[in-house]
Amino acid sequence: MKFSELLEITAGLPVFETGLLLAGDRDPKDVRRQLSRWAADGKILQLKRGLYTLAPPYRKVTPHPFLAANRLVLGSYVSLQSALAHYGLIPEYVPVTLSMTTRSPVSWENPLGVFRFHHIVADLFTGYRVEEVTAGQQVYLASPEKALLDLVHLTPGGGDPAYLEELRLQNLDRIDQDRLHQLAGDRPKLERAAEEIVRLVAAEREVYGTS
Repeated sequence: MKFSELLEITAGLPVFETGLLLAGDRDPKDVRRQLSRWAADGKILQLKRGLYTLAPPYRKVTPHPFLAANRLVLGSYVSLQSALAHYGLIPEYVPVTLSMTTRSPVSWENPLGVFRFHHIVADLFTGYRVEEVTAGQQVYLASPEKALLDLVHLTPGGGDPAYLEELRLQNLDRIDQDRLHQLAGDRPKLERAAEEIVRLVAAEREVYGTS
């Protein structure tokens, strides 16, 4: 395979997998050797074994970190502070992309950044949706309510009023209170946090006069 063929096959793709290049009568060993060669030459970037993105200036589409996270661990969704910052619910910049998975916890560091995946039980693996984070790139992303509750769930004392105050939550008009309570279910820690978040929503509305 020539590099020009790779560019043609992957045109417009933020990331691509080795399997995409194995159609037809191509020799898998030859394809993998070529990929290793192009990675060594700086023409492509390896995100993990079998997952790549074109390097600038060959790349036409820059992969969003959330898309990369979804592809690094299939069956995961972006959540926690990464989702909260995306929605404007916390003021801080979050340099690490944080996700939830029912698999074992794992971390990845590659040319696109640092990615951490936290384990969550299957019963709580819900509350995420497909969202377009940049043109043409759709990702599995926790809703604002689920991102908050995931953080509460993973953090010792996460349901305490003091901890939620420390988050300096903002733009709380984006919280769907009914959805928040629904996602909290019958788990006491999450229910307590939901009640406290509702109080914070009311306090923000009083200060800013929103309805």
